[in-house]
Amino acid sequence: MIQIEHLTKRYGAFTAVDDISFTASPGRVTGFLGPNGAGKSTAMRMMCGLTPATSGSARILGRPYGALPNPTRHVGVMLDASAQHAGRTGRETLLLSAIVTGAGGRAVDAALERVGLSSREAQRRVKDYSLGMRQRLGLANALIADPHVLILDEPANGLDPAGIRWMRGLLRDFADDGGTVLLSSHLLSEVEQVADDLVLIGRGRIVSQGTKEELLSRGGVVVDGTDRAALESALQRAGLSPVALPRGGFGAQTDPATIGRLALDEGLVITSLGASGGGLEEMFLTLTADDAREVAA
Repeated sequence: MIQIEHLTKRYGAFTAVDDISFTASPGRVTGFLGPNGAGKSTAMRMMCGLTPATSGSARILGRPYGALPNPTRHVGVMLDASAQHAGRTGRETLLLSAIVTGAGGRAVDAALERVGLSSREAQRRVKDYSLGMRQRLGLANALIADPHVLILDEPANGLDPAGIRWMRGLLRDFADDGGTVLLSSHLLSEVEQVADDLVLIGRGRIVSQGTKEELLSRGGVVVDGTDRAALESALQRAGLSPVALPRGGFGAQTDPATIGRLALDEGLVITSLGASGGGLEEMFLTLTADDAREVAA
């Protein structure tokens, strides 16, 4: 289990992570999502003791990461698959991890097989690996001691469609066996297929969290009109907290009938109105539109 309570990180006047709290439970995959620069990687580094928190706490298996006995044996971490010694072979990389964790040399072959790296590939130097192969090696490193918890930042980056499907099955099996998975990824369709719970973060703060089914069932509407400024003002006056969408129009947590009555009362011309039924991607864009790098530009 991962328990995050009021976790905060400030760099001078800038707040990278702002008072976030959530729990990633055993037997479940938790998707940790947000736009670039939202604070995901900083939060994950604090969980693993790599970045000191300004305030709040992050506990894994009931303790701070650094207080766990031989933490790498209990927590598998992959925050940057490219951060591996380029001059070592894949096997050498895993053998060093096996020694540090106390997993033993036999764990190397098991880890290689688990992530689909052949013996021949394991003899190659990491500098000659493709991005996808480095991702597999990073996962093997995280799994080598058979941990109870996985913390993974963009683990599917560089994998082909078959590799992404393989990883989805690996993470699902890990959770089904009672493990805890915290997964950060920009591949929303893949997260939607594997995640049980979702935590969405924007500008360092959690904007929504809950089970996948709960969040996706909240629905809401997507609405657009001939006068977007007037439409946005009307939605704000009605307390509907409109969120500007990258493709135009606004998202709001309400129903079409409410929007229809508002348009009639305000004399607005509505050009499109419908339920927000685009799955995780639609919900993500709606909730984080103000924080997306593309929109800010």
